[in-house]
Amino acid sequence: MLAAMAPSPSSPQATTAARERGDACPGTLRLHAADDGALARVRVPGGVVSVAQAVALATASRRLGDGDLHLTSRGNVQLRGLREGCGGELAGALGAAGLLPAPGHERVRNVVASPLSGLDGRGLHDVRPWLVALDRALCASAAARELSGRFLFAVDDGRGDVAGLGADVTVRATADGGAVLCLGASGAVLRVSGQDAPRAAVLAAETFLATVRASGTPVWRVDELAVSADELAGEVRSRLAEDGIEVAGAAQREPAGAGGPAPGAHGRALSVHVPLGRLSAAQWGELVDVAAAAGTAARGELRLTPWRGVVVPAPDLDGPQATAALDRLASAGLVVEPASPWLRVGACVGRPGCAKSRTDVRADATRALASAGRAPLPVYWSGCERRCGRPRGDLIDAVAAPAGGYELITAVRGRDPRTAPLDDPSDFATALAAIAP
Repeated sequence: MLAAMAPSPSSPQATTAARERGDACPGTLRLHAADDGALARVRVPGGVVSVAQAVALATASRRLGDGDLHLTSRGNVQLRGLREGCGGELAGALGAAGLLPAPGHERVRNVVASPLSGLDGRGLHDVRPWLVALDRALCASAAARELSGRFLFAVDDGRGDVAGLGADVTVRATADGGAVLCLGASGAVLRVSGQDAPRAAVLAAETFLATVRASGTPVWRVDELAVSADELAGEVRSRLAEDGIEVAGAAQREPAGAGGPAPGAHGRALSVHVPLGRLSAAQWGELVDVAAAAGTAARGELRLTPWRGVVVPAPDLDGPQATAALDRLASAGLVVEPASPWLRVGACVGRPGCAKSRTDVRADATRALASAGRAPLPVYWSGCERRCGRPRGDLIDAVAAPAGGYELITAVRGRDPRTAPLDDPSDFATALAAIAP
């Protein structure tokens, strides 16, 4: 979850990155060959899955894969260890569950949303209707099919949690009932009405695609564009005007919040953290059972978070029932305590799932858990220099070295990195002392 990590703002100078190869980002219909079998990444806009869809995901993983559910840093789900030739069966099962409403758009439905919106009384606006409208508009856009599987939308209810995730297009609620449209991690901010916000987000993405085509240089993210932030904002304004959407003017980008919800009870919701983002079939089953009991049959759902956590809306649970539900989830191995060291430790998949990984980073992260949990910054373990899944923000990188062991590297915005070797994860505290400020 790395909830203590404050998102780091991107450089105001956008980095141009030409993409000479095609986008190979996996999806449900385009599987990725990994060392532990095929991998499917199921897009779940806003992380919202109904109880029925959660059951379908678990059934597919059990029948076709390793039986586990793997959460991503965008609130999506990965199924791993899929057997050869199962693509058609998988697509049929997930399509029947409503998880593939627009097959041609399945890899571009990357949308994160404030997971506690409408549940804890803290947000400025319940963004669930915006989330639904944005996804529908995205799936209805023929142009949007050209977006990269890495392009990201964020829908923030005003608290600033997902506004700090570096999305390409962010819709953030304002106190007057409207919204601001943020382009890139540090680009222009435009004011629009709340009613127009979802459609405006999709039109901004279409404008990005048109700008990419006009430049002749293929890029996948807004911050990779060679054009200036003001130039892109002007193009977006024109496109919105063509569609009858009024831009009330420019706005200031509000600071991002501190991250995802801490484990525990939050108003009418329960929040848990998933160690290293991996849910066993039994743990997923416990979450599904609690979700079914916490809401009506029609409303029971899970909300998967970008911090590898799960929020369970619980409108029908009183205080003692909520406590009992959290105890049940804790017994299943899920984190329900805000002080758990797991909230400050993350890792890529490592061996045996990834051929590029030099070691089993998840096992090493578990061995060093106690020491890493006391580190001054969150710690992220990577099996190679690619650092797949690494979150934004200040942290300590533990990168597997070619000759064995790890290199610890401080990654703090505005400071030079400090490094130290780590031969054995059990000696993490000693290596940490060598790079402490």
